[in-house]
Amino acid sequence: MIRAVVVDVDDTLCLTEAASFDLENDVLAAMGRPPMPRDVHLATWGETLLEAMPHRSPGVDLDRFAALFPEWHDRYLEEGRLDVIPPENLTALDQVVRDGRTVMLLTSRAEREVSHLLQPGHVLAGRVTGAYHQGNTRFRKPDPRAFDELLAETGLHPRDCVYVGDSPGDALAAGGAGLHFIACLQSGVRRLTDFDPRYVTAAVDTFPEIIPKIENL
Repeated sequence: MIRAVVVDVDDTLCLTEAASFDLENDVLAAMGRPPMPRDVHLATWGETLLEAMPHRSPGVDLDRFAALFPEWHDRYLEEGRLDVIPPENLTALDQVVRDGRTVMLLTSRAEREVSHLLQPGHVLAGRVTGAYHQGNTRFRKPDPRAFDELLAETGLHPRDCVYVGDSPGDALAAGGAGLHFIACLQSGVRRLTDFDPRYVTAAVDTFPEIIPKIENL
């Protein structure tokens, strides 16, 4: 039986690629730089932010970008333009918890970019028991060792867990670590044919569809 459902954040739990594209371009505009093309953002989506920015905006001053980004990030959060979790996804998480399973997050985000999701007053409080990010993991997806800390700290066996994510790198990391993997295609950024079928246990068009898929594992 699946004991833990581990969930990616971006374009899985919430749809964020389009909002992130606008956010990053606003930061670039504040630096006096031209906007990045959408196709470049899509092609590098899934990479950590500061690793992706030199490709998204060649020649960008990464230190200055990193210094400006938090203010704009917080502005987007305050305006409700980023990390909006659809009610139906929260309902799905509630069902996972009622079924006796633990819910955790695993993301390539920096700690500051995920900390607001872990606050006591956030809608995820009471639903999510832990989160793994750049601040408490040594490795990043698609490296399977991205799950090392989660598995070590919880004592879970990989086959007791399923990871829900939206990218081929998510699948590669989960499959390499021995976890089941459900590909969530809701964002429309990727198609199932983009994934290595060896690492995909199941696929869903919307996040709430994970419930019957998990029950069948």
